[in-house]
Amino acid sequence: MSDSSEYTPPKVWTWNKASGGRFAATNRPIAGATHDKELPVGVHPMQLYSLGTPNGQKVTIMLEELLALGFSGAEYDAWLIKISDGDQFGSGFVAINPNSKIPALMDRSGPTPIRVFESGAILMHLAEKFGVLLPTEPAARAECLSWLFWQMGSAPYLGGGFGHFYAYAPVKIEYAIDRFAMETKRQLDVLDRRLAETKFLGGDNYTIADIAVWPWYGGLAKGLLYGGGEFLAVQDYKNVQRWADTIGERPAVKRGRIVNRLQGDPANQLHERHDASDFDTKTQDKVLAGS
Repeated sequence: MSDSSEYTPPKVWTWNKASGGRFAATNRPIAGATHDKELPVGVHPMQLYSLGTPNGQKVTIMLEELLALGFSGAEYDAWLIKISDGDQFGSGFVAINPNSKIPALMDRSGPTPIRVFESGAILMHLAEKFGVLLPTEPAARAECLSWLFWQMGSAPYLGGGFGHFYAYAPVKIEYAIDRFAMETKRQLDVLDRRLAETKFLGGDNYTIADIAVWPWYGGLAKGLLYGGGEFLAVQDYKNVQRWADTIGERPAVKRGRIVNRLQGDPANQLHERHDASDFDTKTQDKVLAGS
């Protein structure tokens, strides 16, 4: 249905009613912790506090790619942060990310732990730390980072805009859905035109730009987000489809997608301590087949 009632904003907005929608309980106009809660710390160099959303998948895919390249320093413990339960407002999490958003990373590989928050910052931190998946040649680096930051600026229109009003808002508002559907399709066209020129977003090589963009726009292209694929006619973006399939077949991407995932059989997910030795080939085949 459409919401045709007119709304006149007050002179000063006040928080005096629930925002409504699927994530209403997590929305508030103030920052900071709501309760005391220490975060667990495991045995590996990287301590990740996250959830298997598109933003969370960026980092687990990156870590899995690093492990696939043989970097043992990228071993990590993945601790589940249930945002629907307000875990992101615990004092321990807020100490790592004052913005109370997943993912958040504590790099404990050195003598002094380093906190990193915001998914793009985490990808850059890991790429520079291990010297891979981010070009060093100036022009290639600039192209990669341009697409990385394109994602940071664009995805809120997809998730908080289209996804919210199409799938999660308590009422269907025609204007809002039309506005964000138009912008989402424009963004898909931006990607499709770029991927008509190159194999990956940064050029010939797979980089953190692809890792950042794929969970959002690859997921959308393959019908994994908001049930909106048919509505947005995602099959029309042939180059995005090709790119999404190419990246989706990478073993590290398949593994990264199922870390800290809430949906499905818990036995077919990866949670908490992550160690390749704890995840045998038979189990991996079973999980990836069902992912």
